Amino acid sequence: MLNVLPRDEKYFERFTEMAQRIHESAKILDQFFDKAAPVSTVADQIKRLEHECDEISHDILRGIDRTFITPIDREDIHRLAVRLDDVIDLIDGTVRRLSVFNISEPTPAGRKLSAIIVQATGEMVEAVGALRKQKGVIDHCIRIKKFENEGDIVYQEAIGSLFREPISPIEVIKWKDIYENMEECIDHCETVAHVLESVVLKHS
Repeated sequence: MLNVLPRDEKYFERFTEMAQRIHESAKILDQFFDKAAPVSTVADQIKRLEHECDEISHDILRGIDRTFITPIDREDIHRLAVRLDDVIDLIDGTVRRLSVFNISEPTPAGRKLSAIIVQATGEMVEAVGALRKQKGVIDHCIRIKKFENEGDIVYQEAIGSLFREPISPIEVIKWKDIYENMEECIDHCETVAHVLESVVLKHS
C-alpha cells in the first residue's frame, strides 16, 4: 500500500551517503596514482564501497515505491540515484582495468586525471549535501563543470602523448582504455551536476 503522507525516506541523507562513498573511492584510487598503494589494495577497498553504493541506490529506488509524496520529483530521485551509481561504477571500472592490464606504475596523465576525479567528486559531495536546503548547489555544480572541462583537456593531451612517445602498442591500447574510462567518469560527474541543477530549478 502506498503511504500518502509526506515522507522523505531519508532521501537526502542517502544521496549524501552515496556521494561520500564515491568521493572516498576516488581518493582510494588516487592512492595508486600517487604511488601510495598497489592496485590490489585499492581494488578491494573500492569494490566494497561500490557494493555499498549499490545497496544504498537500491534502498532509494525501493523507497520510491513505498511513498506517494516525495520531497522532490520521483523521476529526479531515480535519475540522481542512477547517475551517482554510474560514477562509482566507472571508478571501479578504472581500477579493474589497472588490475586486468597488470599496471604497476602510474603515468603523469593518469595522475592528473585521478586528481581531477577526486576534486570533482569532492564538489559533488558538497552539491548533494546542499540539496535539501538548495543553497549553494548551483555554485558547486559550476565547479564540477570546470573540472569536467579541465578533464577534457588533460584527456586529449594524454591520448596525444600515447602516440607521440616511444611506447609499445600494447601499452598504448591499455592506457587509451584506462584514460577513456577515467574521462568518462569525470563526464558522469557533470551529468550528476546537471541532474542537481534541474532539481533546483524546478523548486526555485
